[in-house]
Amino acid sequence: MKMIKREPTVRQLVMLVWAAVFVVIFFTFLPEEGFTLSLTYAVINTIFYAFIIYGNISFLYPRFYLKGRLSAYIAASVLLLVLVGASRCFIILTVHNVLSSDAPEEVTTLRLVNYVTACVLIFILSFVFRIALAYFTVKKQSEQILLQKSAAELSLLKSQVQPHFLFNTLNNINYVLYREAPDTAVLIERLADIMRYFVDESPKDRVSIAAEVKFLENYIELERIRIRFQTEIKFGKNYTESDLVPPMLFMTFVENIFKHGIDKSGNNSITISLRQQNGYLQFETINEINRRDKAEGISGFGLSNLDKRLKLLFGNAYYLDTREDANLFFAELKIPIT
Repeated sequence: MKMIKREPTVRQLVMLVWAAVFVVIFFTFLPEEGFTLSLTYAVINTIFYAFIIYGNISFLYPRFYLKGRLSAYIAASVLLLVLVGASRCFIILTVHNVLSSDAPEEVTTLRLVNYVTACVLIFILSFVFRIALAYFTVKKQSEQILLQKSAAELSLLKSQVQPHFLFNTLNNINYVLYREAPDTAVLIERLADIMRYFVDESPKDRVSIAAEVKFLENYIELERIRIRFQTEIKFGKNYTESDLVPPMLFMTFVENIFKHGIDKSGNNSITISLRQQNGYLQFETINEINRRDKAEGISGFGLSNLDKRLKLLFGNAYYLDTREDANLFFAELKIPIT
């Protein structure tokens, strides 16, 4: 039986690094200080090193430096190093005086300066640590995107039964219907366009916004024929057609409007907006809430899976929000334009 090779996660790699740091510190002190004191020093130093590194890369760097507050970042960093260095000096000397049989050592100005100076090196290494974390995180995200793409392509291949045969057949049916039922012929043409989009465009990493919009419009028009009650659909568009987006990114919103946002007991109003603004593409939908579906516990909307996909594609450079106001459901997605 073939064993499946599992790649370590970023968290596992980080834990391995800290375990290595602990072991190195422990064996550095062991020849002179003995087991108990070396173990204690290793624990204390590892904790303080972690405090410096994570204090910088998780708090000071994103909160001050990335926001352009350089002076505040420098001041906060100096304060961090002084507090950590002084605390480490007092704690280590206290432990030494309690556990060691040697003569007690006092806290002097020179000792404090040495401990604070040693913290500066750890502070500099925190940037290397941050770069390494970013590299492994991006590497994992890239691997996940490739796996999802491969899975989608495999699923698509399994569902394709001679697609070109189907396209040719639809075109022939379309040609016949144009004489007898032109409205039906238009619908079949839209269906063919949707199928062609699935086959030719969806496997790509990026498609033109124009192709994505045409796909949505075809889907909306096909959904209209299933709805037997009054529905008003407005689709506002303002974008550059040549810009690229991931395929089927907006489909989740539109599909779920027709699945869960149509009330069969009355009139319906759907507003869809796609506009380009300040380097971002903003997609919004507004629809009336189907109280019957909500009362029966039909939730769906598939936004959790969409959110995971967006994280893989854009990291944190996107905005996704849904909310209810009175009897309306609002959904908004904003992504950077590539």
